[in-house]
Amino acid sequence: MLHLAEGTPLLPEGRRAEVTQWLIAALNIIEFASAAWMDMVLAGRMPEFFGPPPPAEVVEHARRTSLTRLDALEPLMADRGWIAGDFSVADIIMADVLRLVETEGQLGDHPALSGYVARAIARPAFGRAMADIAAAGGEVRKAPEDIPGTGRYAVVADPQGAVFGLLQPDMSQMSEAEAGEGAFNQKKPGHGNWNELMSTDPEAAFAFYAGLFGWTRGEAMDMGKMGTYQLFRRNGVDIGAMMGLGDAPMPVWLPYFGVDGAVTNVIEDIRTAGGTVHHGPMEVPGPAWIAVAQDPQGAWFAIVGTER
Repeated sequence: MLHLAEGTPLLPEGRRAEVTQWLIAALNIIEFASAAWMDMVLAGRMPEFFGPPPPAEVVEHARRTSLTRLDALEPLMADRGWIAGDFSVADIIMADVLRLVETEGQLGDHPALSGYVARAIARPAFGRAMADIAAAGGEVRKAPEDIPGTGRYAVVADPQGAVFGLLQPDMSQMSEAEAGEGAFNQKKPGHGNWNELMSTDPEAAFAFYAGLFGWTRGEAMDMGKMGTYQLFRRNGVDIGAMMGLGDAPMPVWLPYFGVDGAVTNVIEDIRTAGGTVHHGPMEVPGPAWIAVAQDPQGAWFAIVGTER
């Protein structure tokens, strides 16, 4: 974040040391304690993902440790609008850390910190999108943040729990060619090519996304026992599809990236780079060939090309 903020008002030269100090404090003091406690809380709710929960006395000790840090920060923020003068990169980090703490009710006795988080979330951009998502039954997982030179983003989930990102791009520093390039381009290898949603309720999911983004229905393909593969469109162009859960353990988006040449060759490249290929090459309507894989860190993705 410091690198991204370099040369912008988010990291002013006259307050560089103070801003940097507070950014590190947010991560190494506030988040270090609160994240440990929140992991224990989540383990109690979802042990299949976070492991077995620790004993209650351990969870309580972690909770009190987190509160101690918040108690120390509360009076410091009582007479400040932002943490180090004007809004800075330190506020982006600190407010996001505290926002997560607030979701578990730990800011109830800290009005100054609650007000600080509210001011950060109320900053321009994404406000209407956040309201629309919440009204439609979605959930904000990561409040909007600015990435200097890129734009403002947030991470949210649909009503069934599938997580996705939102981006309001900053075009001010881009040329016309760059602004028109886009990360999603079905005609260029290495770009996003298709978006596939596996959901516990595809009909409800379509209504949610259609209301947010104006997507319309395309062709509906019968997959037998697996249900319907419902294509969706933006401006008359098919850009993805929605289906039942299938083999997915939970609702999730699967991004497809276009590749140049044979999909079989790219499969070998994925394996050589440490990834794992689970399906493919497989022929799909188009005609096209696909493969589904995971990168070395475990993130799922798919590739699509015109050659086997």
